[in-house]
Parts: sequence; structure tokens; C-alpha cells
Amino acid sequence: MRTETDADVRTDTDSDSARGATEPDTEAKAAAARDSLAERDGVLVAFSGGVDSAVVAALAHDALGDDAVACTAKSETLPAAELDDARRVAGEIGIRHEIVEFSELDNPDFVENDGDRCYHCRTMRLGRMYEAAHDLGTETVCDGTNASDPGESHRPGLRAVEELDVRSPLLEHGIGKDEVRAIADNYGLSVAEKPSMACLSSRIPTGLEVTDERLTRVEKAERVLREWGFSQFRVRDHDGLARIEIAADELEAALNHDFVVAARERLAELGFEHVTLDLHGYQTGSVSPSDGGGDDGDPVVGNVFEADYPTAGE
Repeated sequence: MRTETDADVRTDTDSDSARGATEPDTEAKAAAARDSLAERDGVLVAFSGGVDSAVVAALAHDALGDDAVACTAKSETLPAAELDDARRVAGEIGIRHEIVEFSELDNPDFVENDGDRCYHCRTMRLGRMYEAAHDLGTETVCDGTNASDPGESHRPGLRAVEELDVRSPLLEHGIGKDEVRAIADNYGLSVAEKPSMACLSSRIPTGLEVTDERLTRVEKAERVLREWGFSQFRVRDHDGLARIEIAADELEAALNHDFVVAARERLAELGFEHVTLDLHGYQTGSVSPSDGGGDDGDPVVGNVFEADYPTAGE
């Protein structure tokens, strides 16, 4: 259990100030989640640095102090920028941060990239978390699954959470995505409005093998777009064809000749044979068929290459 020191004791006034902007129901849910975590001797939070896991980490740190640990799994599917963000956000929270390593590419079932890719990935990732928790003398592993997640399309990764008996405080206390962002904002976390960021393998269509080469060129291509100022986008890798998706409110910036030339040249340098801009804009899950699972848990759309388009003679 948490042992408080003069430096980390929070008064009722401090706590009210930190959560003052939340709706009363959201505040009550956050308090209930924090109280349930306080009943544990310690917890390890599977920590990506995104808003969901950041809120769980903040609640756990409030409840348990040094007996709460945030743990990030470093692998080929985690962009380097996301690992840097995880380190920074853990610093904002003040929670102890551990980094462990593993490789999804060691698992043939993951590499095959069927409809259960996320299940295989989550099973490995959370298994590595339990190993880290054991080394730290902690039995409880928590993740950032929120109450909005289970009803959103095909989510095989949630099956791994259930099978491994991972605690999901946000889900258990009915805290949905909008409430998660409100709680993050009240904690002053910089990721309160951060867009969802699925792992790099979500950019590769179901049925196409996940390889280090494909993951690397996707990561580098998305880094280019981020450096150019875009914030919500994906670069989908259709076996050497790059399909760039950009959010509707940013799409105008991509609809100009300079962007077309620059994107074609830079992505070709990274190994893409063809570079396209998807005029539908950014859509989560659009890389895979509708039965293959979503990118960020949102409804999936059909594979763009399976559509029939009219021609001039029709």
C-alpha cells in the first residue's frame, strides 16, 4: 500500500483543484477507480503513453505512490516517437517508469497477420508485463481499456486482456473515452487530446505478412508527415504501395502540387514503389477487410482494393 510522505500528500483542496472541471459523475467514477487501486499492495500499469494508460497511471500513482509502476514494452511495432512520449508523460505523472523489450516478429502467428493479429500481439505484450510485475514483486497488472472499447467493432486484443485476468480500472468503473480525456485534462496531462495511435502493424493489410522492412518504412514515412505538421494521419503499406490518409480538417494542405511532389520523392526514398493520397481522408481500420479488425477500435471499412469503380465506358 502507499506510504505517504510530506512531499506527496495531497489535501482535499488539492484533489478538488485537480479534478475541478470534471462532471460530478465523472469525478465519482475516477474516485472509485482510484479507491479500488488503493486496495492493492501495488500495481504495474501497461503504459503506452496514450491518454487511456496515462489516466490509469495517474490514478494508480495517486492511490499507491511508489507502489505503482508504469511499464512500456519496446518492440518493432512501437514508433520511437511514441516511446519518447511515454517517457515524457510518465515524468509528468511522476510515476516510476520501466521499459521492457520483446519482439512480436518472433511469433509466426503474429507475422502471418490474420484477423487475430491484435490478440497475438496483446497476449505477448501483456505476458511480458506479468514477467516484469513478477520481477518487481507485484501481482496486479492494469491496462487502459476504457468503457467505450468493447462495443467498437472487432477487438481481438480484448480477448487477451480477459484471458490473462488483467485489471481494467476504466472499464470496470464505466469510464468512457470522453471522460478519460476530461480526467486527463484535469490532471494537466499533455496527452489529454492526443489522437489514438495504434501500433505500426495496423498499417499493414490483413493477410500481408508483418515484416521489419514494412514496419520500418511505415514508421519513417509517418515521421516525415509529422515533421511537415500533420497531426492525424496514417501511411498504409499495401505491399510497397503507400496509401496516405489525412484527416478531413488537414486534407487541404495535402491537396497541392508541392505536397504531391515532396511526398512522392520522400516516400520513394524510403522504399515505397508507388505513393497515393486517399481522397476519403483518414479512416480508422481502413487498411483491412471488415472482418479483420480495426486500427484503433473504430468501425472498419472495406478493403479499398476490393471495390468496383465505374470506368469511362460504363
